[in-house]
Amino acid sequence: MSFLSIEELKELVEQPQGLCVSLYMPTMQIGAETRQNSVRFKNLIRQAEAQLEKYEFRPADISEFLQPAIDLDKDEFWQDQNADLALFISEGFFRFYRVPIDMIELVVVNDRFHLKPLIPLLSGDDRFYILTLGQRDVRLLEGNRYGMTREIEIEGMPKSMDEALQYDETSKDEQRRQGAGAGRSALQAGGSYHGQGGERENVKEDLLQYFHLVDKALHDFFRDRRSPLVLAGVNYLLPIYQEANTYNFIVEEGIQHNTKERSAQELHAEAWAIVEPQFKADQQKAIDYYHESIAAGKGSNDLNEVIQGAFYGRVEQLFVPVGVQRWGHFDPDSMELEMHNDAQPGDEDLLNAAAIQTIFHGGTVYAVQPQEVPDETPVAAVFRY
Repeated sequence: MSFLSIEELKELVEQPQGLCVSLYMPTMQIGAETRQNSVRFKNLIRQAEAQLEKYEFRPADISEFLQPAIDLDKDEFWQDQNADLALFISEGFFRFYRVPIDMIELVVVNDRFHLKPLIPLLSGDDRFYILTLGQRDVRLLEGNRYGMTREIEIEGMPKSMDEALQYDETSKDEQRRQGAGAGRSALQAGGSYHGQGGERENVKEDLLQYFHLVDKALHDFFRDRRSPLVLAGVNYLLPIYQEANTYNFIVEEGIQHNTKERSAQELHAEAWAIVEPQFKADQQKAIDYYHESIAAGKGSNDLNEVIQGAFYGRVEQLFVPVGVQRWGHFDPDSMELEMHNDAQPGDEDLLNAAAIQTIFHGGTVYAVQPQEVPDETPVAAVFRY
């Protein structure tokens, strides 16, 4: 079981065929309390069985359908939890994930997966990157407010200065002899040394060349992105990389120490302290933009209008409340919307549908607490036109 990536979330939207079961569960992660996990899980499985019965599934078929999930319910599984659980089942499809978001217990059965609780991982409104810099190691990490989500492999990105500048063993041996007695301090001071082909330029110029190659390799990945990039490394490397950098959203403040001495959790805490004020400011700008759009007739908090706009790619920016569902069915062909107080067979969470469609059409989604939706309305959208 792994943390959920953006690509896997998109797979959950595109993969399902037939009925889909989405199950969310907070887990106890300490000591004897982990025993409660199995009890909670069995209760949620029973809820899934009851909902499947409404679709006239036979008991034997229900058991077979849910068997991949039932098979997880073992002591060793629950003792290995370090995050909440999200689980998805459809015909011939089964996935489960550790989710670095606080979950509420929820089971949804309809003809697509219910993904709104995971929208904060998909929307990208609080995504950021860390580029760890070292003469012998460079890594690109992706994170969000909840933690580091993955390390990204960039094709063609040099992993070290030796690789980038193609030193050979002979030149490195010569460098060691010439640099004997100078040690690390000479490198950090930017002193010159001998290398391949005789006298080489000083270390700073080699590092700058190295970082130009790193920046070039990153160019395609960052081409259409606007997420903050935080640099991490010993202090003399950061300004050299900034000189080589061409990405417009690099953060001036960096993490200035040897990253090999920091865990992923420590790196996340330091980077989040740097980027969180920026995200808060961006979200406030988004709220102000919504109010301006409402005044200009380009915004709405009417769910019917927002649903239609989302399906037709009109929604530029959307606020949806987490932990809240609005059940019903929207037919994009007839433009007809049905809403129900309780979920009925064939219903979906219309807020979930609006969020997914907005993301698929390149819009930005803010999945926030209900009281953080502008004006505390059920939904808030800005339209492109």
